[in-house]
Amino acid sequence: MSKPGPNEAAPAHDERVITGADCIAEGTRALIEAEPRFAKVYEATGDWPLRRRVDGYEALSDAIIGQQVSVAAAAAIGGRVRAAGFDAPHAVLAASDEALRACGLSRPKARYLRALAAADLDYGALRTAPTQEVIDALVAIPGIGRWTAEIYALFALGRADAFPAGDLALQEAARVMLGLDARPSEGALRRLAEPWRPWRGVAARALWAYYREVKGREGTA
Repeated sequence: MSKPGPNEAAPAHDERVITGADCIAEGTRALIEAEPRFAKVYEATGDWPLRRRVDGYEALSDAIIGQQVSVAAAAAIGGRVRAAGFDAPHAVLAASDEALRACGLSRPKARYLRALAAADLDYGALRTAPTQEVIDALVAIPGIGRWTAEIYALFALGRADAFPAGDLALQEAARVMLGLDARPSEGALRRLAEPWRPWRGVAARALWAYYREVKGREGTA
């Protein structure tokens, strides 16, 4: 099955899909109008990145690998997984636990990659499904929680309103931007982000860029 590139036309559902820099610029203007403190973020970071990638098994497996590890660690482990040839479902299912662990995968993550490989997802159908249906389909697979599903919807499917509010870097960047006394919980951040619809996916890019500026390190892969 062929996979669309980042500039693929919008799918059949009625949600906005980010396809290029023009979309990011439109979202930037809308966010600054809805929440003027995004202007301060923009001044600190410059243009917010597109960060689209091709959808499919590799994008989702990379999201699993990136769970609860640094960007650098995720990149290193992902590189070793691909170098070992475990970049396709059949290869993961055929690999031994020892071979997967040798790539730097924890025992749970090796199990999660096997579950993903065995799930036989219809990635083409995910492209045209509403975001909530995408999330529901993905979280049914062992090892995929809401954060991973929303990361996939955001970067691989380009959903303009996908917003992984459980991400600690987003929470911390929002705390700094909004001048909050404490880092907001996932639920609190979702409530705070309601006025940012339908551009919460651009807001996430902005907040990760801001996190890098204020903390000196990357927030997510």
